[in-house]
Amino acid sequence: MTRRPFLLPIAAVLAGMLASQLGASLAKSLFPALGPVAATTLRLLLAAAVLSLFYRPWRGGLLRNARASGHGWDLAGYGFSLAFMNLAFYLALARAPMGVVVAVEFTGPLAVAIGASRRPVDFLWVLLAVCGLLVLVPWQAGLASADAAGLGLALLSGLGWAGYIVFGTRAGAAHGGSGVALGMILSATLILPVGGAALVTAAPGWMLLATGLAVALLSSAIPYVLEIHAMQALPTRTFGILMSVEPAIATLVGLVVLGEQLSMPQLAGIAGVVCASLGSAATSRQTTA
Repeated sequence: MTRRPFLLPIAAVLAGMLASQLGASLAKSLFPALGPVAATTLRLLLAAAVLSLFYRPWRGGLLRNARASGHGWDLAGYGFSLAFMNLAFYLALARAPMGVVVAVEFTGPLAVAIGASRRPVDFLWVLLAVCGLLVLVPWQAGLASADAAGLGLALLSGLGWAGYIVFGTRAGAAHGGSGVALGMILSATLILPVGGAALVTAAPGWMLLATGLAVALLSSAIPYVLEIHAMQALPTRTFGILMSVEPAIATLVGLVVLGEQLSMPQLAGIAGVVCASLGSAATSRQTTA
């Protein structure tokens, strides 16, 4: 494999994470008017509509072929993971700072990385990422402002994130972007019984709907399409460890967009996480080239 084809999926993962964190910072503006449950429902509904218009997953008998080929459970797991991950993340985001939530949520991808590792060098990158995260999380100030429920919800979101990686890799390999659209439709359908009533009660106006559409594009449509294609080109181990840069991006977006100040220990934690991600990408390129 040449250098260029391998760098493209890495760039797609990084771009997807940046879009996702920009969408998360924008989503906070929806919480006062809608609440996290209705905001999650609006985001998934709009993302499902956008992806359906783009990919038209109903063509070609995708769902029927998925059941016949044995990939139906992968699509179901992918859709459930999307709904579970996003709902838990927004509920946590309403209770804790974004950097803390994303750092705790990372336990999901980290578990996938450890489970898929086979070489000693892979554990070195995982260890470096863990050290960076331990420094990145503001244990004193952060935990004082984040209640136990918020941190617990972040852990649940990490569990959904792990399922997203595992099932998304399989669904992407089998169905590509159409699988993303179908998974998003399923996730929106699953969350409707939970958030549909809250969304109707909130009765969002045009400005809130426009903000919700921007959140859906940034947080769901754009990153999931980029990541589902990257999953087809990257090993599960590499994708999982690459996701370790997410807390760093979340912290930087929090600084630029939300005005959150960074301490020197947080900067050190960011450096550790980024080095782990770059190390994982470099060693994986050597073994797959």
